[in-house]
Amino acid sequence: MCAGPRRHRRPLTRVAGGSTVSDSPRHRIFAMLDVDGDGAITHDEYLARVDRVAAAVGRDAGHPVVAASRAAHEAVFEDMDANGDGRVTFEEYRSWVGHEAFERSCRPALGSLFDLADTDADGHLDRAAFIRLRTAAGNADTDAGAAFDALDTDHDGLIDRDTYLTGIRDFVTTGSSPMAAAYGTAPAPGIRS
Repeated sequence: MCAGPRRHRRPLTRVAGGSTVSDSPRHRIFAMLDVDGDGAITHDEYLARVDRVAAAVGRDAGHPVVAASRAAHEAVFEDMDANGDGRVTFEEYRSWVGHEAFERSCRPALGSLFDLADTDADGHLDRAAFIRLRTAAGNADTDAGAAFDALDTDHDGLIDRDTYLTGIRDFVTTGSSPMAAAYGTAPAPGIRS
């Protein structure tokens, strides 16, 4: 039995100001963090991001930047895990994620991953370092390359820390970011962000 093309309706979430955002970016991020695909992000899955990025960029597990990143990710997991059971379901994640949570705990954790990848500590990542960071964090190589291209608006071949964090914040909180277009999750027409 054949069916015509499926039309996917994107679930919507209300955000500050009464506007709505597609859950598509949230589902994408949740799926990336739920490494084994069992419907929950475990503490081990979440903290493994730090180890994968550190290994990808050649940082020793005992390096102070790795320790700072691990501490920042511990704080995020504790913040996300509303019921304290060591597992974050999509509903917990969806209820938690937003501008306030990003500024409170995601910015420090994601900034710490950037710092891991910024091995010369100049505040910038070139394309290769950006792709290493994003693929170690769970993105596909092609998606990471497209995200770099979208964020590198001045075409100097570098992404600075603030541009990186702003791109992720906007992707997560509004679904509208150069990264959303790169990942194919830009809001559908008529959805305000």
